Amino acid sequence: MSFSRPFRVSGYNQILIMSISYSPLKVLPKNYISGASNFKRYHNVVVACTKKSHEDISLQSKVDFLLDRVKWDDKGLAVAIAQNVDTGAVLMQGFANREALSTTISSRKATFYSRSRSSLWTKGETSNNFINVFDVFLDCDRDSIIYLGKPDGPTCHTGSETCYYTPVDELLKNPEVEKNELALTTLYALESTINQRKAETSSSSNGKPSWTKRLLLDDKLLCSKIREEADELCRTLEQNEDEGRTASEMADVLYHAMVLLSLRGVKIEEVMQVLRQRFSKSGIEEKNSRKS
Repeated sequence: MSFSRPFRVSGYNQILIMSISYSPLKVLPKNYISGASNFKRYHNVVVACTKKSHEDISLQSKVDFLLDRVKWDDKGLAVAIAQNVDTGAVLMQGFANREALSTTISSRKATFYSRSRSSLWTKGETSNNFINVFDVFLDCDRDSIIYLGKPDGPTCHTGSETCYYTPVDELLKNPEVEKNELALTTLYALESTINQRKAETSSSSNGKPSWTKRLLLDDKLLCSKIREEADELCRTLEQNEDEGRTASEMADVLYHAMVLLSLRGVKIEEVMQVLRQRFSKSGIEEKNSRKS
């Protein structure tokens, strides 16, 4: 089993950078050695395998050290939360023990401990909706864990994107009605509103007047506003305007650009994924690769 890129576990003032590759020690038959050349070949294989074995032992000792630092409860468990690496959405919450956390680190699939079945389970093992883990974080008290990753599909067994879709305010207003409304951060709440306005433009009901609807129905107006707002953002730098003005102009750029994304059928999550994939690349190299 091998990882194509480093895997990071962060927490308790320490970061373990792991690139795991397991290779068992090969034992060759006795009659394999016949002559100096074969002896040299055999010797090189054994040395290489032994070196890899030592690396694996060293890595395992680091993992064991990390597991020893977690404050497991009296049942040997800690809260484990899965979070979308691009949207920031909290996907689900479960529990992990030493083996579950170790398995997550080695397999890069979010793995938990089922208290009802008293066994490990990997999210997606029956639905194939795995959560592919990029980073694992421990909190300041080392008694809870975050699996930061990318889901292959809906996380909740109901088919919802996350397990958190019931707003408390709505329950307080009407306890009899359970509303399905995802817990969205600011950027994704804005995206949801824009998509709602987009749906309204194609319906027979005009609804209330909306600037977003006007932009959605007029490509030229939308593009002119994006260029205008981008220019105003640049002027906050050129004219040394205050930070609040820069934040305001950037908000205008984001809003109008997201209207364009909605028109093009592109999710902001896709943009975040592209940005994340560029983290390990030189900006100059990435730009040159687009030219080719």
